[in-house]
Amino acid sequence: MSIGVVFLGLVQGVTEFLPVSSSGHLALAKAIFGYGDMSLAFDLTLHVATLLAVFLYFFRDIASLLIEWVYGFFNSNARRWTGWRFGWAVILGTLVTGPIGILLKPLVEGISGNMMILGVDFLITGGLLLSSRYLESDFSSVGVRSGIVAGLFQGLAVLPGVSRSGSTIWAGLFCGMSRDEAFRFSFLLSIPAIIGASIYEAKDLGGFEEFMSALPSGWFYASCVAFVSGLVSLSLLRKLVTGDRWWVFSLYCAALACVIVIYSLIGA
Repeated sequence: MSIGVVFLGLVQGVTEFLPVSSSGHLALAKAIFGYGDMSLAFDLTLHVATLLAVFLYFFRDIASLLIEWVYGFFNSNARRWTGWRFGWAVILGTLVTGPIGILLKPLVEGISGNMMILGVDFLITGGLLLSSRYLESDFSSVGVRSGIVAGLFQGLAVLPGVSRSGSTIWAGLFCGMSRDEAFRFSFLLSIPAIIGASIYEAKDLGGFEEFMSALPSGWFYASCVAFVSGLVSLSLLRKLVTGDRWWVFSLYCAALACVIVIYSLIGA
C-alpha cells in the first residue's frame, strides 16, 4: 500500500468540504509528491467517497426535504414547505452548473498544472471568504434566485483553486440566507453536481475492469480515509460558518497563493 496514495485521500477528505478547494490541493499535492500522472479513476473514487460522507451527514435533511418536495406535486399547501423550495432551487442550480462546467472543462484541462493560475485562483477564494464578513443575512428563504446564483458560482468552482463550498456558501449569504441555511443548501446542491460530473468523466474510462485496473494500490484505504476525514470536515465547517469564523480560511488561502506564485516565479 502506498502511503502517498492514502495521503491524497486525506487531502481530498479534508479539503473537499473546507473552503480551500480540494481540486487545487490535490493538484498541488500531486505536483509535490510526483503523482501528476495519477489516474482519473482514482480521483473519481475519492469524490465518490466524500459524496457518501455528504449523504450520511445530511441523510435526515435529504429524506425530509425530498418527501416534502414530492408531496408538493399532490398538495398545494405543501408548496409552501421548505422542501418544495429547496427541491426546485437545487434543480435550477444544477441546470446552471452543468453547462458552465462543461464549457469550462477544456480550459481547466488546458491550465492543469499551471502553478501561477492555481495561485491566482486560491487568491480569489481567499477574497470571497474575507468578504463574507461583510454580508448581512436577512434570513431570506431558499428560492429561485438563490438557486441560480449558487449554481453559477458552483459552475465556476471547477477551476482548480476556487473552492466549491466557499463559493456556494458565499452565494447563499449574498442572497440573504442565514449561515446555517447557506451551509446546508451548499452541500445539498453539490450532490447532483458531483454525481453528474462523475458520470460525465467516467464515460471515457471504459468498462468496470478498465476502471479497476486504473486504480493505484491502496485506493480502498485512501477512500476510507477520505470518507472519515470528510465527515469530520463537515462538522467543523458547520461550526465555523454558523459561528461566523470561517473567514479565517481566507488567510490560509492568501498565504498559500503567495507561496505558490512565488514558487512559480522562481521556478520560471
